[in-house]
Amino acid sequence: MSNPMRPPRAPRPSASLRPATTPTRRTGPAARSALPAAALAAALLLAGCSGTADTETPGSTSAKVNPTSARATPTWAPVTGTPQVIPAVRDFRRADGRGWRPSKGARVVVPAGEKSNVADEAQRMARDLGLTVVYGDQTVQPGDIEVKITGKGGAQQANNVPVQGAADEAYTLTADGTRLTLTAPTDAGIFYGTRTVKQAVRAAGGLPEGTIQDRPGRPQRGMSLDNARKPYTQDWIEARIREIADLKLNQFQLHFSDDQGFRIQSDTHPEIVSADHLTKAQIRQIVALAGSLHISVVPELDSPGHLGAVLAHYPNLQLRNAQGRVITGAIDISNPKSAPLIDSLLKEMSELFTNPKGAPAYWHLGGDEYQALMSSSPATKYPQLAQAARQKYGPNGTIEDLTTGWLNDRQKTVEAKGKNRIEAWNDGFFSSPRVSPDKNRMVDYWTGKEGGHRDPSSFLREGRNVMNFNDEYLYYVLGEPNQFVYPTGQRIYETWTPLVIRGTQPVSVPASMTGPDRIPGARFAIWSDRAQAQTQAQVAAGIRLPLAALAQKTWDPRTPALSWTGFKALADRV
Repeated sequence: MSNPMRPPRAPRPSASLRPATTPTRRTGPAARSALPAAALAAALLLAGCSGTADTETPGSTSAKVNPTSARATPTWAPVTGTPQVIPAVRDFRRADGRGWRPSKGARVVVPAGEKSNVADEAQRMARDLGLTVVYGDQTVQPGDIEVKITGKGGAQQANNVPVQGAADEAYTLTADGTRLTLTAPTDAGIFYGTRTVKQAVRAAGGLPEGTIQDRPGRPQRGMSLDNARKPYTQDWIEARIREIADLKLNQFQLHFSDDQGFRIQSDTHPEIVSADHLTKAQIRQIVALAGSLHISVVPELDSPGHLGAVLAHYPNLQLRNAQGRVITGAIDISNPKSAPLIDSLLKEMSELFTNPKGAPAYWHLGGDEYQALMSSSPATKYPQLAQAARQKYGPNGTIEDLTTGWLNDRQKTVEAKGKNRIEAWNDGFFSSPRVSPDKNRMVDYWTGKEGGHRDPSSFLREGRNVMNFNDEYLYYVLGEPNQFVYPTGQRIYETWTPLVIRGTQPVSVPASMTGPDRIPGARFAIWSDRAQAQTQAQVAAGIRLPLAALAQKTWDPRTPALSWTGFKALADRV
């Protein structure tokens, strides 16, 4: 969003929701986060063994347990406290025992086999911990991790298909008798379990004895990047994707076109592409990496505003006011040549951002800050738009109607290319008896200060789903223009929840309208308004703790157990 405006500066859920089994004391060794994965695993592997056979029953029965296994039971100092991870696990039932740590000779056991849809998750975890992987009908030995899908549906699901809801992201981890068992209904749940193991080893050397049952509170959790005003390298983007995956965030939005640049290779309109851009091969690699980490990519080609980089090559399509002055970035939606140009780009880019068959397929239409509708008298200042609106919608047709119809038509274009989860910014939605925004379009609510500044409650009451982009907490705007300040992890952690969509107070609607089916989650947005204000490294450092805080608050609706000081210290370790 260009030229964002800052509104003036939520109660937390009750601590009584915390289950009695959740411990409050957290302990752990010194930080290990600076160590590479291999070095970390090597430092944690314990060569010492007790010399006696392990006869305890492990947490799983899908692989054989041989009480006379040749491998001796490893010995280690007990892992104490609660699991040390971000986001914190939802439920932990402690048991008596030493817990689990990675040890010499330990393996990841995959009963479903090397061709199963959890094999890649097991391999990733083994690499993280310095372990080996074995497949099929294997004996689960002391120190091993067993990984398996529960239920036939998850096992038959194609590999790395984005899940339909939060229930599919649940997992269970049991540390029992020096063995660790990871089960989940889908491979996405298995992946999140592997992230818990990785973080727990980093932060505390392992997992305490007992059972974790974990699941997210909101099904959509992610990060949005403005790659148009400031180009970011493929390596930087992929590093952030790996970072948010470890935090169990599952969406990455890419805003690749704006007034300052069009940052993806185009074969249909090569003239619009900025010199510093990502090739189609690079985008495919980014999409593939995200998919392998159970992250959905949400592409955004903004219109009818924020099109300066495109319109620089099509000056006849630029919007002009009654005096003939060009309105930067705005396309003249009354010109019959405008829609074919944007549709050709939408079709080309839709084919680039592919999705597995049957998976949610996202597309963001933009729709924000169309300058014609930010005027005090749109019909007077833009008579060509007013005339086109009357011709299309009758004598009472308005420019709001014309703009809504434009976005409806663009939605049809991407839906014809298989996109089925369509979004637009809240200031691209208008109320009119003549034409309404497509009912299947989700509202991405970022501000209450721009044109179309309806309260989020009005969208919820009319039956729309609302994604939280609250610019008071979740907007990292480079250079801090227009009274923006860089958001802090502490403020998100202590005072924001997914229900705080606008300003600082929860949205005022009945509780039935605030569940994860209506407010599916939130994304943290990086906007590059003043591109040179920070380097890529500075941006990465600045967003680290806010992303961790967002992960915590979208995963668990309860008041966090840790203080901010404790949470920050943990974030430095994991």
